[in-house]
Order: sequence, then structure tokens, then C-alpha cells
Amino acid sequence: MGADVIVVGGGVVGLTTAVTLAERGLRVRVWSRDPAGATTSAVAGALWWPYRIEPAERVDGWSLETLAVYEELAAAPEETGVRRVAGLHGGERLAALGGWAAGLGDAMEVPEGLRVTLPLLDMPVHLAWLERRLAAAGGTVERRAVSGFGEAAEAGAAVVNCTGLGARELVPDAGVRPVRGQLVAVENPGIEEWYTEADPASAATTYFFPQPGRLVLGGTAETDDPRTEPDPGTAREIVARCARIRPEIAGARVLGHRVGLRPAREAGVRIEAETLPGGGRLVHNYGHGGAGVTVAWGCAREAAALVG
Repeated sequence: MGADVIVVGGGVVGLTTAVTLAERGLRVRVWSRDPAGATTSAVAGALWWPYRIEPAERVDGWSLETLAVYEELAAAPEETGVRRVAGLHGGERLAALGGWAAGLGDAMEVPEGLRVTLPLLDMPVHLAWLERRLAAAGGTVERRAVSGFGEAAEAGAAVVNCTGLGARELVPDAGVRPVRGQLVAVENPGIEEWYTEADPASAATTYFFPQPGRLVLGGTAETDDPRTEPDPGTAREIVARCARIRPEIAGARVLGHRVGLRPAREAGVRIEAETLPGGGRLVHNYGHGGAGVTVAWGCAREAAALVG
């Protein structure tokens, strides 16, 4: 099949960008080294919240645009994987947040922090839904690794770089750095609300997210740590931190462990176009750190506009 655009990268940013382009009438192919379920996106706790992402002055628009989409998708949670769930951001205050806080319709400050209802995504379900939506728009997903964007340009009129951490070598961009996140999945002992508490100065965070069939506990934010194997000691610490908030978590049966490498970038998200040596158009959309889910649709639409 011919293509107008090749999107390189099949995580949430790549698939959302591909859907945006395909629904504008372009012939789109996604090239992804890994199946969606094996990408960093599949590991994400996936609560909508601008976490560890820059530049701050652009995050507001991307976040609110994406929030509006998720609010619509939450009408069909079993299909899209998007639900609206209430919870508490421990220690948080509205005055400390960016302009995107204007979209937090039911946010209420309480002594413990900020109570608010937010989209919470079951990522395996959501990624599968994005692939189906892309197929319905005529797009395709191919398992294919690339060694350079020129390879993709030969197959399509334009290339969109949504490679996340892979951009460090492919662009190359030395400013792209891994931020390791480790999670523990346990049987849910009856917890219906999410909880988060994060210190930007610490590599340890505390959160739990009720997902269908499990409770996801976290976590870590370990910069420049490329390990992808779960650390047993870290797992025990995660469970202990979460159990300090909800003691019943201490006795919950462990279902599994997961590790993901967030694709942070020192200069923040990069969305811009350039011309490849062979004359093809390359649009970058990477560097989303810990908030790829939160800004996916806003960034996808901006990148799509650059494709032309």
C-alpha cells in the first residue's frame, strides 16, 4: 500500500498522531518496532495530569485539548479504556498549578491536598482502541524497526517521528533521556479512588490507580536509569509507601511487575518540521516525558498541521 505519511513509533503519541492524520483523509502507515502492548505507553499509570513535561508555556493548550477528547471518550469506557475517576493529589494546591488547571471543573482543596475527578486510562484497552480507530480510517500498523528516517521517507511523502526514547539515536538527540518508572500490579482490595503524591526533587513517588481487574501501584522516576527489569527491593518499597495511605494494600496479592522508560527531553517536547537530505518532510513529535497520555491529542494535532 502506498502512503502519504509514515508515522514512526506505535505508542500512544504515534497512534494518536496517525489517527489524526488518517481522519483528515491521508493514507497513513505506522511503523513500530514493538506491538502497542510492549511499548512504554502500555506501562503508563495513565492518569491525565501534566507530570514531568516541558515547556510549561505550551503544555496548557496541549493538555486541555487532550482533556476535552478524553471527556468524550469516557462515555464508552469499556470500548475506549477511558474512565472518569475521582481521587486525591496529596499535598497539591490549585495556586501551584499551571493554566491547565482551569479545566479541572470539580477540583476542591481539602486539608490533605486536591480532590478532583480526572480521566484514568486503561492503556492496553486504549491502545487497542486507537489501532482499531486507525484501521477504520484506512491506516495500517506494521511491525518494523528503522535505522533512519530516510528509510521511511522512501515509502511515504512525509515522515512523523514519534519514537520517544528512540529519538536519542535516530535523530540523534542527546537531550533525550530515560526516566525509569517501576510499577506493581496487585489484586484490588476494594479501592475505588486513585491517589498520588509526588515530590519533584525525589525519585520516589506514591500512587495507586484502580484499573479493571487490578490496582496499579507506583512508583519511581529515576533519571538516566535504563534498567528495564523490576527491582524486588523497589517493589517492596512501592507497596509499603502505598500501604501507608491505604493499609489494606499491604495484604493484596501481587499480580505482576512492570517497568517503563519515560522519554524525557531536556528542552521539552519537540514539535517541528525539517527537510530530510533527500528532500522529504520530517515532522518531530517526541520528548513527552511522563505526560504523553496527557498531551497526546493536542500534540498530535499540532504535528499533523506541520505535515501539510
